[in-house]
Amino acid sequence: MSSSTATSRKQAWLESLRPKTLPLGVIAIVTGSALAYWTDNFKWPVALLSIITAGILQILSNLANDYGDAVKGSDTAERIGPLRGMQKGIITQEDMKKALKITISLACFSGLLLIIVACEKPEDALGFLVLGLVAIVAAITYTVGKKPYGYLGLGDISVLIFFGWLSVIGTYYLQANSFDIVTILPATACGLLSVAVLNINNMRDIENDIKAGKNTLAVRLGVQGSRIYHAIIIISAILCLIFFNLIYLHGWSGWLFLLAVPLLLNHVRKVLNDPTTEGMRPMLVNMVKLALLTNLLFSIGLVLN
Repeated sequence: MSSSTATSRKQAWLESLRPKTLPLGVIAIVTGSALAYWTDNFKWPVALLSIITAGILQILSNLANDYGDAVKGSDTAERIGPLRGMQKGIITQEDMKKALKITISLACFSGLLLIIVACEKPEDALGFLVLGLVAIVAAITYTVGKKPYGYLGLGDISVLIFFGWLSVIGTYYLQANSFDIVTILPATACGLLSVAVLNINNMRDIENDIKAGKNTLAVRLGVQGSRIYHAIIIISAILCLIFFNLIYLHGWSGWLFLLAVPLLLNHVRKVLNDPTTEGMRPMLVNMVKLALLTNLLFSIGLVLN
């Protein structure tokens, strides 16, 4: 194998791993850990293992998405987004299957270690074992299988559950060993911001997805409907954090996230005013950064508070 071929293979695997998406999974763990710190329940070994497990699950989802879309022919040269390794023919189906098996094994190992370290009651251990298995199955079946739920318009609710409620509330529970209602609003906000990232991605790919029969929620809502939906998602996330602060926090630091609000509203304005799919390409990167910034500012505010 020549050096140029080896380099191209490494690049292809990096494209499929999508390292730029990893912070989205990690930031939910950071938010849950910040809530645990705010209530004097923070445990750094649990937080660290949660971050590692979330990162592996994100990689698993990315690889499975590439595999499923490539096999079904959804990812073609016509799509606006970047071409992945399987699309280019550099990564074969067998190579990707092996990578998926390795990643599943790593997710199981990391998840089991997390459960052993964090769970104090047998029923909690059993519950999180089931949730972990569900998360693995969900990461794979988003685009893989005869009826992948990502092709049925169910990706948004899945992201809200796994990148919001399960990640934030689950991380808090693993450190506090109890559920607290205060986690619901931040978890919902975190999940909604991740849904906004997915929606931008689907708006960018809407034309190609229609041809491929991939009925994402953006496809079902149409060009204008998906943009209105996008605005509702982001405004709802902002309101969740505002209500949390009004109900539970009493210091100025809890309002640090407001620094991101003008940027979020400007993002919404640009999305509403641009009906083109090409215009969503820079908005995707912008939304990822804003989701990270909003959650990070909120988490810092909790710690300071």
